[in-house]
Amino acid sequence: MHLKSLTLRGFKSFASATTLEFEPGITCVVGPNGSGKSNVVDAIAWVMGEQGAKSLRGGKMDDVIFAGTSGKAPLGRAEVILTIDNADGALNIDYSEVTISRTLFRSGGSEYAINGEPCRLLDVQELLSDSGIGREMHVIVGQGRLDNVLHATPEDRRGFIEEAAGVLKHRKRKEKALRKLEAMNANLTRLQDLTHELRRQLKPLGRQAEVARRAQVIQTDVRDSRLRLLADDLVILQAELDREEADEALLRTRRSELDGQLATARGREETVEQATTDDASALAQVNELHTRLTALRERYRGLINLAEDRARHLHEPDAAANGADPEQLEAQAQLALASAAQLSEECKQLQETLKNREELSAQAEQRHADALSQEQRRARALSQHREQAVRLQGARDSASSKIQARDAEIVRLTEQLGDATARIDELARKVDELGSATAESSGQPLDELAKHAAKANRDEAREAASQSSREAAGIDARLDALRMSLAEGGGSAALENAQLHALGVVSDNLRIEAGYETAIEAALQWSADADALAVADVASAVAALAHLRSSQAGRAYMVIADTPRSAPGGRANLPADARWAVDVIRPSDEVAASSVLNVVNELLAHVVVVPQVATFVDLLDQDSSLVLVSADGDILTRSAASGGNAAAGRLHIVAAVEQAESDQQRIRAAVESTAAALTSAEDAFRLANDADVRAKEEFAAARSSVADHNAAVALATSRLDGVKAEAQRAQKALEQAQTSRVADEAALQQANERIEAHQALDPAETPEFSEKFDVEALRAAVIEARQVETQARLAVRTAEERIAAYESRAKDLQATASAEREARAQALAAAAERRRQAKVATEVLAVADGAVNQLETAVAKSAARRHHLTNLAASRSQELATLRATIRELTDKIEKLTTDVHRDEIARAEQRLRVEQLETKSLEEYGVGPEELINEYGPQVMVPPSAIAAGDEVDPDAPAPEPYPFVRAEQEKRLRQAEKQMALLGRVNPLALEEFTAMEERHTFLNTQLEDLKRSRKDLLDIVAEVDERVQQVFAEAFADVQREFTGVFERLFPGGEGRLVLTEPNDLLNTGIEVEARPAGKKVKRLSLLSGGERSLTAVAFLVSLFKARPSPFYLMDEVEAALDDVNLGRLIGLMEELRGTSQLLIITHQKRTMEIADALYGVTMREGVTAVISQRMRELVTT
Repeated sequence: MHLKSLTLRGFKSFASATTLEFEPGITCVVGPNGSGKSNVVDAIAWVMGEQGAKSLRGGKMDDVIFAGTSGKAPLGRAEVILTIDNADGALNIDYSEVTISRTLFRSGGSEYAINGEPCRLLDVQELLSDSGIGREMHVIVGQGRLDNVLHATPEDRRGFIEEAAGVLKHRKRKEKALRKLEAMNANLTRLQDLTHELRRQLKPLGRQAEVARRAQVIQTDVRDSRLRLLADDLVILQAELDREEADEALLRTRRSELDGQLATARGREETVEQATTDDASALAQVNELHTRLTALRERYRGLINLAEDRARHLHEPDAAANGADPEQLEAQAQLALASAAQLSEECKQLQETLKNREELSAQAEQRHADALSQEQRRARALSQHREQAVRLQGARDSASSKIQARDAEIVRLTEQLGDATARIDELARKVDELGSATAESSGQPLDELAKHAAKANRDEAREAASQSSREAAGIDARLDALRMSLAEGGGSAALENAQLHALGVVSDNLRIEAGYETAIEAALQWSADADALAVADVASAVAALAHLRSSQAGRAYMVIADTPRSAPGGRANLPADARWAVDVIRPSDEVAASSVLNVVNELLAHVVVVPQVATFVDLLDQDSSLVLVSADGDILTRSAASGGNAAAGRLHIVAAVEQAESDQQRIRAAVESTAAALTSAEDAFRLANDADVRAKEEFAAARSSVADHNAAVALATSRLDGVKAEAQRAQKALEQAQTSRVADEAALQQANERIEAHQALDPAETPEFSEKFDVEALRAAVIEARQVETQARLAVRTAEERIAAYESRAKDLQATASAEREARAQALAAAAERRRQAKVATEVLAVADGAVNQLETAVAKSAARRHHLTNLAASRSQELATLRATIRELTDKIEKLTTDVHRDEIARAEQRLRVEQLETKSLEEYGVGPEELINEYGPQVMVPPSAIAAGDEVDPDAPAPEPYPFVRAEQEKRLRQAEKQMALLGRVNPLALEEFTAMEERHTFLNTQLEDLKRSRKDLLDIVAEVDERVQQVFAEAFADVQREFTGVFERLFPGGEGRLVLTEPNDLLNTGIEVEARPAGKKVKRLSLLSGGERSLTAVAFLVSLFKARPSPFYLMDEVEAALDDVNLGRLIGLMEELRGTSQLLIITHQKRTMEIADALYGVTMREGVTAVISQRMRELVTT
């Protein structure tokens, strides 16, 4: 087994991947100091599991990661891969070549791997421990290792031998066994305590179990008695239920009889009602016949009169010549045509009047429209007026802030001027002192504190300005976000953008009193939608729907502003904490007042805002149409409710926008104020800094000129002049500040005047709005103009109709004249016909007289028939009243019987409920069904005798008890006795039996476990004894070998000298330490501390070499172990190294040329810009060549 290769990547100074190939024999690594030679040894120790950062010459573990140079960035991890040739099977693993890798990340993570498989550090240590390479790494002799060996305690030296001899794995086994033994002792103690505790608890628990057995017997009697009493109650209730059902059957029979009588009475009632109906129909027919006969009689009488008149008329002379004169008719026709022509002229005048009326109506409508437009402009002007007032208020606040800043600056400059004046007095005094004395002056610049104060003021002003700017940016972002939230409206936004006579979102046109936003928004959502869009009329709504459909802009809810309002009703009086919703709403402008507010008032007419709906429910009992809305947005009506948590709606967003705009104005004023204060503070700091610089210069000049009295006086005078100049500048700055303050006051005054002027300026009083319009009067004028226009139009239409009537009359007269001429021609022919008709009339008169007489007789008969039917209807009505009274009486009886039956049904239902309760009680409490309860515990079943409890005395000669009949009183007595016995038992642990059994089983189990633990403890003690025996044997053999080798090695390194290893406690090989005794030739000292440095180093080398020879390891790493040796001792050490080469692989870090000469391979290490580079050379090939 030997090291085959080592790959370093990012480890210490090895920034890039570097691979060192090793072969059996001696490999030397050489190079200048600081080139990174020792890092190779550190890398091998680190990859084999070294955990101490100090052992790797670092402060913490991540120091092994390449830290970077001026030209190369630091790396994030370090990785070392060590390849070991395991052809001889020295490592306990089935591979001929083993690769161990370790990676450390700068974040602190670490990874190990064996042949590429992730593993633990323990796996690496166990793999290497079988080869004689332990955790202490005795095979690595680094810088300072020899000193550690020299200063090691005897116990530490024993550790070196144990590690080389492979004792550590036995010690690990012993330590593991001792840990198990310690844990086992704790478990054994715990088991003993538990067993003792269980034995202590078993006795009282046994008594509780005995009481529980007695209680079981008594509970059996209690259960049996209760079940029998329960069964008896159930049987009694079922018997009562059967009797009540029989009574119910009788009542139902009586009710059936009454139902029959009632049906008979109602049948008779229907018959009488049908007869009454028939009589009424007959009476109606008789009345109709009587009426018809009377009418026919009157008609015949009229016929008689007509016949008499006709006969009389026909007997009169011929009236043909009495007709209208055709010539006169023609003249009348001409007059009618003339009247029509005259009316035509009047009609034209009326049409002119109508045209004038139409123009006047249009003018009135235009004036009305202009008035409405002016009102809208006036509303907008009022809104702009209010906005301008807010801006002017912000300007005034800004001017006030500037004045405050100026006042602070004036105070500061006044204080600075006072300080300068004081310094002038001080300097004048010093000038006087310098004139009479030459003592060295000392002091400190007087402007240092002023400079620091000015700087502090400037920093505070900058922080205030920065804070104000951040607040302004935050409020601007918040305002933009809120406005974007308002802009997201879906279909409503599309309609607003389309300008389809939309009046805006309902919630945007409203202003709500503080604290009521949630309630009003919830009410609007309940009634319509707080985000609904208000439109002017139905036509606008229809157009908006068409636009949404055509543009696919989504859906939108709209309310129509011109909806007719319902008649206002009286509002009920509300409690003190309740308010009508319409009372907390006001319009945002005049336009909303005239349009949207009306429909909102209509929607919220019945809405009442209350603190909590639960405390005002009685309002719904007073008026079921009310809608209660709480301040949290909960809604309650008579038929529905709504509530819960919801996101902030549009009303909250609108309120937040208004608050954000107000905050924006305030913060902008604060930004301006802080900016002015910052400017003043920076100016003051510059002045103070200049004064400080000058003061320091003056101070330095004064100190440098102390030797020369005259120069000192001149300098003091110069300083005095400088301070005076500074005072003048401060005075000037003060005057400028005061001037600026006057300007700021003027600006503030101007702002106040502008505000007053703005407040005095009423937009409604401007020339643009100087003309006042009475909108209602103009509307009335429009209506009046329209009425006048309508009257004029009616007059024109009437004139046209009259013209048409005159023209028609003229045509009719002309036609009549023509007809009259024809009539005169026909009159002669008609005379003969009239004579014939006169004869016929005479005959008709005779016949009509006979018919009238017959009709008189028929009318008399019909009158008699009508009288008879009237009397019959009266008698039937009386009979019908009697029948209805009988029906009512029967109905009352049936209802009473129905009530009794219903009451009995309720009683039976309660009885059945009690039966069901008893059955449920039996089933739930005792697990016995109703049938099983009656069959096994009913009163007909014999009662078995009580059981005998364990421990009760029983008379063996007494006869066995027999079952006995059920007697309720005896069972109640039996139950009371059993319950009394249970009470005498006291508190019974129902789980005592189970707990006692479980505890007995647990006690047995613990006893078994206790015995097992005792046996295991004995086994572990045997293992510890065996390990101790093995450790003693291995250590004794290893110590004997090391002691033998040490004697020989020491004699070779110290010719003529004597050295040996001595056990501190020879009788205790398990704990003994090892002392090193060394006596060089010619000296009597044996203590290491009395040897020289070189002798001590050679002694340490002798100890290590003897250890290597006694228990060889596959390889050894030595880091400059021969650095302190002279040439003679170096030659002796090289001889030992050549001997070790035969059994082990040596990796030596050296500067010695003689050491390099014995190497089989040589690696040269150099440092370039902080990064280590490696050059290799096989020395044997070089020698052969």
